[in-house]
Amino acid sequence: DALGVKPDDIQSADDIVHLPFTQKTDLRDTYPFGLFATPLSEVVRLHASSGTSGKPIVVAYTHDDVQVWANAMVRCFASYGLTRGDIIQNSYGYGLFTGGLGAHYGAEALGATVIPTSGGNTTRQIMVMKDFGVTAICCTPSYFLHLIDHARELGIDLRELPLRVGAFGAEPWTNAMRQRIEAEAGIKAYDIYGLSEIVGPGVGAECREQHGLHLFEDHFLFEIIDPETDQPVPDGELGELVITTLSKQAMPMLRYRT
Repeated sequence: DALGVKPDDIQSADDIVHLPFTQKTDLRDTYPFGLFATPLSEVVRLHASSGTSGKPIVVAYTHDDVQVWANAMVRCFASYGLTRGDIIQNSYGYGLFTGGLGAHYGAEALGATVIPTSGGNTTRQIMVMKDFGVTAICCTPSYFLHLIDHARELGIDLRELPLRVGAFGAEPWTNAMRQRIEAEAGIKAYDIYGLSEIVGPGVGAECREQHGLHLFEDHFLFEIIDPETDQPVPDGELGELVITTLSKQAMPMLRYRT
């Protein structure tokens, strides 16, 4: 209403520029359920941020939302070359954080064998990795570097294990970290991108070319804007990523500023 936008003004995806942005403060201001678009009786899952800077951000999923999320994660794992024959150790934290269950549902939907180790207990993580013949691991890159160091203390060379793929996300990491991980563990280290407000992990992922993220445009509409002017910039220009969900039912996001 403040922008004078009427439903008839939106005739194509290009018209999305007329709509207002959604920002993280909007989710905090409407805590906990103020931005839900379906009744709570249709919501089968709630996740939340850590809330370190105030009230946590709450996100919701219908049954169909969970299926879309799992299918997006299947694409991520498949793009890394994983199949139903793989054994995936999921060392993302389980709980309100979206990483653990997001990766878990996707790996199961892929048909792989999933080991829900969650985070922590590093000695046991390495024991499981070795004894269970793990071929892929999901965790933060910084935690995997810790696993490398601890394995060395235990006299275990990760390069001698069946492990061949790492799906690393939930924090920024550098090419130098990737190179160290790949050299010291003998694996391919892949990026995965997502954010709870949109779906969780699974908004995009690298493929085996390791040449940037592939973003899933059938479920998410992407814009790049100039953060100074808030106007869209052409393809190839640097700016702020803005995401609109196209399939989310419980809590769709319009032009969410990442």
